[in-house]
Amino acid sequence: MRTSLVVIGTAVAALVAGCGGAAEPESRQSATSSESGATGASGTSVPLPPEPEPAAEGECPYLDTEFVAQTNGQRVGSVRTSSEDTNPACFFYRPDGDVQLTVRVYVGEEEVARAIVDDAAPVATSNPTAQPTGWEGGYESGDDGAVYAVSKGGHAVVVRTNQQQSVKARSVAVEAITRLGF
Repeated sequence: MRTSLVVIGTAVAALVAGCGGAAEPESRQSATSSESGATGASGTSVPLPPEPEPAAEGECPYLDTEFVAQTNGQRVGSVRTSSEDTNPACFFYRPDGDVQLTVRVYVGEEEVARAIVDDAAPVATSNPTAQPTGWEGGYESGDDGAVYAVSKGGHAVVVRTNQQQSVKARSVAVEAITRLGF
């Protein structure tokens, strides 16, 4: 399935590029905007839920702070969670107050789960992954850190780290998926 998504993504990119340079940035902007939705694997626009925001100080219900500190290679100064009652997003901060790692969990419609993953690690630009077994998505690294995003059925997990090594984000994602029992 991941291969077919890459082929579809490449075909869409070629089609958009052939339509003229002025339309390309606008198309890219609407494809990644949480407010307007993202293009799903079927080619239809899928409205994405809003990005979670930190709302309350407290422990992450599915990740141990010490595990995150050891895996990401930085001490954790504080942890905040989003306002969702079930599977809130977790925000891990460095002692200086900067975010070092975030974990977003989505449970719902399969098409939305895939769109969340494609929004975080676009099929056209990210490296494909299938870890843990049965999950599919992508990962990529940049100057500001790495992202690892995977989905399976109606579940999606997206981990962003300020570290450039995507293996750190992958380790956190696998641990979250295991602890959540997905």
